Amino acid sequence: MTHDHDLVLRPTAAQISSALNVPPGRNGGDLVVETLAGLGATTVFGLPGQHALGMFDALRRSSLRYVGLRVENNAGFAADAYGRITGEAAPLLLSTGPGALTSLAALQEAAAASAPVLAISSQIPTAGLGGGRHGYLHELPDQAASFRGVVKSVHTVRTQSQIPSAIAAAWKSALTAPHGPVWVEIPQDVLLAQTPLPVVTAMDATPEDLVPRPELTAVAADLLSRAARPAIIAGGGVVRSDASGKLRELAEKLDAPVVTTFGGKGAFPWEHPLSLQSWLEDRHTTDFLEDADVLLVVGSGLGELSSNYHTFKPRGRVVQIEADLGKLESNHPALGIHADARLALQALLETVAERTDKSAPERVRELLAKVADRLASQELTLEQDVLTAVRRALPADSPSFWDMTILAYWAWSAFDPQGTNTMHSAQGAGGLGYGFPAALGGAAADPTRPVLAVSGDGGALYSIAELATAKQYDLNVTWLIVDDGGYGILREYMTDAFGRATATELTRPDYVALAESFGVPGVRTTPETLETDLTKALATPGPSVVVLPAVLRMFAPTHLGTD
Repeated sequence: MTHDHDLVLRPTAAQISSALNVPPGRNGGDLVVETLAGLGATTVFGLPGQHALGMFDALRRSSLRYVGLRVENNAGFAADAYGRITGEAAPLLLSTGPGALTSLAALQEAAAASAPVLAISSQIPTAGLGGGRHGYLHELPDQAASFRGVVKSVHTVRTQSQIPSAIAAAWKSALTAPHGPVWVEIPQDVLLAQTPLPVVTAMDATPEDLVPRPELTAVAADLLSRAARPAIIAGGGVVRSDASGKLRELAEKLDAPVVTTFGGKGAFPWEHPLSLQSWLEDRHTTDFLEDADVLLVVGSGLGELSSNYHTFKPRGRVVQIEADLGKLESNHPALGIHADARLALQALLETVAERTDKSAPERVRELLAKVADRLASQELTLEQDVLTAVRRALPADSPSFWDMTILAYWAWSAFDPQGTNTMHSAQGAGGLGYGFPAALGGAAADPTRPVLAVSGDGGALYSIAELATAKQYDLNVTWLIVDDGGYGILREYMTDAFGRATATELTRPDYVALAESFGVPGVRTTPETLETDLTKALATPGPSVVVLPAVLRMFAPTHLGTD
């Protein structure tokens, strides 16, 4: 006998698929790109590889824009720049083993500069995970171990249902202060398998605010209010938290002179009466900061470059606001406040008492005059003229990306960025090859403005292949290559240390002809025509190359006891 309650109408496969919003033909890669889109990503960078093809196939079914570079490390630099410009987590899609490992130098720079990069790599098939030696292509005993000392967090996926949550957790990690790169790895079979899971929607990975403790900001406000000679060092944390307006308001309320670190360029107006600019590699600036009775350090760990190579020895009380817990009081005893720069500066503004010091602007002018006199005594007119030409040619609101080259070392100290988030370099980790691929990422982030990349000839050869990328996507980047026939700064270092240089000289290709072979216009310029040629190139849409054959010198260091 059959009873009514025994009759179960089982839905068909088509009905289940429709109810669960499971379009046919989707795989694990679709879960990746759907999650990224659900989190708010619009652009991804990367390079395909055999194990990662599931992700790349899914891109054609998504609304995400893909910018493909020719070398994984360059793709990482492009994602780094995109993250710095937009403040968004920049997805970086990579393959297993060699492809993944090739990105490590870029991820180290992103970590040092607190750039939010969401690296998603494939892995060998799930059966090979666990450290056995199965002989899979690209196999590593523990791929994630190569990244744990570089990125903020590592997330290994083993099933498709883990993909959305792992990516969301990584996204939140990348965008929680301090920003930084994160790593997600997904096995090849998980990416390729057809998925029964519905389309990913309504993802939420809101980063947590890093709020200062009020009892600490109250003490800091009291110290600053009663200080006789307060001063401020503003680091990259001010730029990343969009706190430059609050910094200016606080400095003016306290009449406190401000110096910006090389990573904090643009955090304070260059020509402001209280601006000490960025002359941190200068003994006069070091002396000025050491004389402060209360020194407020915001968004900087006072590392090697920010402390004149650790010769800076503050005599007054230090207040340090830092989002990276590992950097808090890591170099100098301080009233350490673990917080996002913007939130901490707001708390100080609400509690600090206004003070007036009419002598502060005069002390700033005196310091900058001493710096200028020191440089004038070294006959560095060529270097200063070249940097001035670059500044005049570059529109005020255009971003610039600087490789590790002598002109960039000058720019760290002497270049007026004329904007809060416009000057970026590889000074965090210090690796070669950053400038041009980073500029491509900057142009992808904002195609409305021309972008400048600056490299030496040594660094240029790290990323010359990306001329193809610039041409393919018609990115609005002008690449200035200063060609001195070698690794110029290393040539100086070795000559100073050993009397002669070794392994620093390079055969010089014809960079103009090389650019033109990619279909990119190039021009050879001189120091006298640089401003005109660079202005024209920046005003012309699309990629271009300007080559300046010149041997530039660095100003004399002061951390070695010289003046």
